[in-house]
Amino acid sequence: MNVHKYIMEKIEKEKALIFSVIDPLDYSDYETMIKTIKNANEADVDAIVIGGSIGVQGKYLDDIIKDVKSFCSLPIILFPGNIGTISPFADAIYFLSLLNSRNPYWITRAQMLASPVIKKMNIEALSVAYLVVEPGGTVAYVGEADVLPRSNLKVASAYAMAAEMIGFKYIFTDAGSNAERHIPLPFIKAVRKATTLPYIVAGGIKEPEQAMEIIKAGADIVQIGTAFELDNAKERIKSFVKSIKEAGRKK
Repeated sequence: MNVHKYIMEKIEKEKALIFSVIDPLDYSDYETMIKTIKNANEADVDAIVIGGSIGVQGKYLDDIIKDVKSFCSLPIILFPGNIGTISPFADAIYFLSLLNSRNPYWITRAQMLASPVIKKMNIEALSVAYLVVEPGGTVAYVGEADVLPRSNLKVASAYAMAAEMIGFKYIFTDAGSNAERHIPLPFIKAVRKATTLPYIVAGGIKEPEQAMEIIKAGADIVQIGTAFELDNAKERIKSFVKSIKEAGRKK
């Protein structure tokens, strides 16, 4: 599967996509995690994203992906927390550059260290300009980010412009796992106005109505994690999918 082509064709056709992100360390047990992925698959999300900021790598990551592939034909995309979050069983990887990190390791050096392994494993690299927005959560702490202020639209716009000029294929703004609030709609609108890149938004999206408004504001892809871990997840996921696809049809 060419994952970039798959994503671009779905954006062209449906105007709005939803990805289910799974951080294995957020789950109390393996079975619950797999059940959530099965629910997301049956609810017709567009891709499964697996990874986390801490401790998701090696044989554990390989085994998760192999198990998921036994019942799921959706693209499996890695969301790396560091250079170890790589598996040859994945279809693609967010080749992230955390542009607002204070540490060049997270901007270019980790990418340099990981690229020979990714190339050898023949994993499709999705070039992503990654921006962490306040509060930022664990990813802001681990990635040593100068979190983007939620109200500073000029900085958000300038980063989006820079990402496109540099040559990234996607832009991704993230408020962090378990954020109390999602990224403000004016912020999303400012990023959308500043770039033509496919735009991913994540963090603090708790309800289908919020996801719909984020799509209306200009996001192409909404990535959901915590909200899918709740009880009766399949019905919740279906409601998110319905809202996002409806918003896409109205674009």
